[in-house]
Amino acid sequence: MKIVDGKELRIAISGKSGCGNTTVSTMLAEKLGVNMINYTFRQMAAERGITLAQVIENAKTDDSYDRYVDTHQVELARKESCVLGSRLAIWMLKEADIKVYLYASDETRAGRVFNREGGDLEEIKRFTAMRDSEDSRRYKELYNIDNSNYQFADLIIDTGDKTPEMIVNLIIDYAVSKNFLEN
Repeated sequence: MKIVDGKELRIAISGKSGCGNTTVSTMLAEKLGVNMINYTFRQMAAERGITLAQVIENAKTDDSYDRYVDTHQVELARKESCVLGSRLAIWMLKEADIKVYLYASDETRAGRVFNREGGDLEEIKRFTAMRDSEDSRRYKELYNIDNSNYQFADLIIDTGDKTPEMIVNLIIDYAVSKNFLEN
């Protein structure tokens, strides 16, 4: 697969934690030979030498955390063909050629986080619920975005019963059908 000659392609992929955003975005970008843009609170925490929980706590009272992550990603995405994978990609990158929303049940998402990071499953469920609530509050407050309203996305995919490969293929099939990609 390759992008149709003379065109650029920006694919925005969003979803809550544990839905497969990073995995799917990475695989899709690799398959298309474009950059994957995904700068997250997790990366910010690592760069600043603090925990993810500390970043989330700080972001409750300091808007600069969200604004930096969100605007930085969009600036990078506007430069070239790419896959932008982030919680707000489909809302923030308005000019995206394809907008994809991934979702899964709370149980599935917590299980994936547990498999990826280990720990206590019940604690992960509590942390994930807190994070979802806090994310939604901040997005509404900062950008007037309701991240439970994603019906405008071009593709809405339940990842609970699909492998990342299946999801990537669904996105590629859609891109081919819209004449963004060719063999």
